[in-house]
Amino acid sequence: MLAPKKRKHRKEFRGTYCRLATSGNEVNFGRFGLISQKAAWITDRQIEACRVILSRETRKIGRYWLRIFPHKPYTKKPLEVGMGTGKGDISHYVATVLPGTVMFELDGVSPSEASRILKKISHKLPVKTTVIDKNNE
Repeated sequence: MLAPKKRKHRKEFRGTYCRLATSGNEVNFGRFGLISQKAAWITDRQIEACRVILSRETRKIGRYWLRIFPHKPYTKKPLEVGMGTGKGDISHYVATVLPGTVMFELDGVSPSEASRILKKISHKLPVKTTVIDKNNE
Protein backbone atom coordinates (compact mmCIF):
# COMPACT_ATOMS: atom_id res chain seq x y z
CA MET A 1 0.00 0.00 0.00
CA LEU A 2 1.01 3.61 -0.38
CA ALA A 3 2.62 5.18 2.69
CA PRO A 4 5.07 8.01 3.32
CA LYS A 5 8.71 6.97 3.69
CA LYS A 6 9.57 9.25 6.58
CA ARG A 7 7.54 11.43 8.97
CA LYS A 8 8.59 14.05 11.50
CA HIS A 9 5.81 12.98 13.89
CA ARG A 10 4.40 9.46 13.88
CA LYS A 11 0.82 10.39 14.82
CA GLU A 12 -1.04 13.60 14.02
CA PHE A 13 -4.32 15.34 14.78
CA ARG A 14 -7.36 14.70 12.59
CA GLY A 15 -7.67 18.32 11.40
CA THR A 16 -10.52 19.88 9.45
CA TYR A 17 -11.32 20.03 5.77
CA CYS A 18 -14.19 22.54 5.53
CA ARG A 19 -12.94 24.54 2.56
CA LEU A 20 -12.52 24.40 -1.21
CA ALA A 21 -9.37 23.20 -2.94
CA THR A 22 -7.10 26.09 -3.89
CA SER A 23 -4.24 23.99 -5.23
CA GLY A 24 -4.47 20.80 -7.25
CA ASN A 25 -7.80 21.90 -8.70
CA GLU A 26 -6.82 22.02 -12.39
CA VAL A 27 -5.95 19.31 -14.91
CA ASN A 28 -2.20 19.78 -15.47
CA PHE A 29 -0.71 16.60 -16.91
CA GLY A 30 -3.40 14.76 -18.90
CA ARG A 31 -6.48 15.74 -20.87
CA PHE A 32 -9.21 14.20 -18.67
CA GLY A 33 -9.54 14.42 -14.89
CA LEU A 34 -11.65 13.12 -12.02
CA ILE A 35 -12.65 15.90 -9.60
CA SER A 36 -14.13 15.38 -6.12
CA GLN A 37 -17.38 17.13 -5.26
CA LYS A 38 -17.23 16.62 -1.48
CA ALA A 39 -14.53 16.55 1.18
CA ALA A 40 -13.36 13.13 2.36
CA TRP A 41 -10.46 10.98 3.42
CA ILE A 42 -9.37 8.54 0.70
CA THR A 43 -7.53 5.51 2.11
CA ASP A 44 -4.39 3.97 0.65
CA ARG A 45 -6.38 0.85 -0.32
CA GLN A 46 -8.92 2.89 -2.29
CA ILE A 47 -6.15 4.71 -4.17
CA GLU A 48 -4.47 1.39 -4.93
CA ALA A 49 -7.75 -0.08 -6.25
CA CYS A 50 -8.11 2.93 -8.57
CA ARG A 51 -4.48 2.60 -9.70
CA VAL A 52 -5.04 -1.07 -10.60
CA ILE A 53 -8.08 -0.17 -12.73
CA LEU A 54 -6.16 2.65 -14.45
CA SER A 55 -3.17 0.45 -15.24
CA ARG A 56 -5.40 -2.32 -16.62
CA GLU A 57 -7.53 -0.04 -18.76
CA THR A 58 -4.67 2.09 -20.14
CA ARG A 59 -2.19 -0.73 -20.62
CA LYS A 60 -1.17 -0.02 -24.23
CA ILE A 61 -3.16 3.03 -25.26
CA GLY A 62 -2.96 5.75 -22.64
CA ARG A 63 -1.19 7.28 -19.70
CA TYR A 64 -2.43 8.12 -16.19
CA TRP A 65 -1.39 10.25 -13.22
CA LEU A 66 -2.28 9.92 -9.53
CA ARG A 67 -2.61 13.41 -8.08
CA ILE A 68 -3.28 12.43 -4.45
CA PHE A 69 -1.05 10.64 -1.95
CA PRO A 70 -1.93 9.33 1.54
CA HIS A 71 0.27 11.40 3.88
CA LYS A 72 -2.02 11.46 6.92
CA PRO A 73 -1.76 8.61 9.46
CA TYR A 74 -5.06 7.15 10.70
CA THR A 75 -4.88 5.67 14.20
CA LYS A 76 -7.16 3.05 15.67
CA LYS A 77 -7.35 1.58 19.17
CA PRO A 78 -7.69 -2.19 19.64
CA LEU A 79 -11.05 -3.67 20.62
CA GLU A 80 -12.08 -3.59 24.29
CA VAL A 81 -9.43 -1.09 25.39
CA GLY A 82 -10.60 1.44 27.94
CA MET A 83 -10.50 5.18 27.51
CA GLY A 84 -7.51 7.10 28.84
CA THR A 85 -4.85 4.70 27.64
CA GLY A 86 -3.41 7.04 25.02
CA LYS A 87 -3.78 7.24 21.27
CA GLY A 88 -3.98 4.04 19.25
CA ASP A 89 -1.48 2.64 16.78
CA ILE A 90 -1.40 3.65 13.13
CA SER A 91 -3.90 1.55 11.20
CA HIS A 92 -3.40 2.98 7.70
CA TYR A 93 -2.76 6.25 5.85
CA VAL A 94 -5.31 8.56 4.20
CA ALA A 95 -5.26 11.41 1.69
CA THR A 96 -7.33 14.48 2.52
CA VAL A 97 -9.44 15.44 -0.50
CA LEU A 98 -11.26 18.76 -0.66
CA PRO A 99 -14.10 19.71 -3.03
CA GLY A 100 -12.56 20.58 -6.41
CA THR A 101 -9.41 18.43 -6.04
CA VAL A 102 -8.26 16.64 -9.20
CA MET A 103 -7.56 13.10 -7.98
CA PHE A 104 -6.68 11.22 -11.19
CA GLU A 105 -5.75 12.28 -14.73
CA LEU A 106 -5.82 10.42 -18.06
CA ASP A 107 -4.43 11.04 -21.52
CA GLY A 108 -4.12 9.18 -24.82
CA VAL A 109 -7.67 7.80 -24.89
CA SER A 110 -10.88 8.88 -26.59
CA PRO A 111 -13.39 10.99 -24.61
CA SER A 112 -15.94 8.16 -24.40
CA GLU A 113 -13.26 5.70 -23.25
CA ALA A 114 -11.93 8.18 -20.68
CA SER A 115 -15.40 8.79 -19.30
CA ARG A 116 -15.99 5.02 -19.00
CA ILE A 117 -12.67 4.45 -17.20
CA LEU A 118 -13.07 7.37 -14.79
CA LYS A 119 -16.65 6.34 -14.02
CA LYS A 120 -15.35 2.86 -13.18
CA ILE A 121 -12.83 4.44 -10.80
CA SER A 122 -15.48 6.60 -9.12
CA HIS A 123 -17.28 3.44 -7.94
CA LYS A 124 -14.24 2.62 -5.78
CA LEU A 125 -14.21 6.02 -4.04
CA PRO A 126 -16.29 7.19 -1.03
CA VAL A 127 -16.81 10.66 -2.52
CA LYS A 128 -19.01 12.09 -5.26
CA THR A 129 -16.97 12.86 -8.38
CA THR A 130 -17.16 14.55 -11.79
CA VAL A 131 -15.28 13.78 -15.00
CA ILE A 132 -13.83 16.87 -16.72
CA ASP A 133 -12.14 17.49 -20.06
CA LYS A 134 -9.31 20.03 -20.20
CA ASN A 135 -10.31 21.18 -23.71
CA ASN A 136 -14.05 21.59 -22.99
CA GLU A 137 -13.87 23.32 -19.59
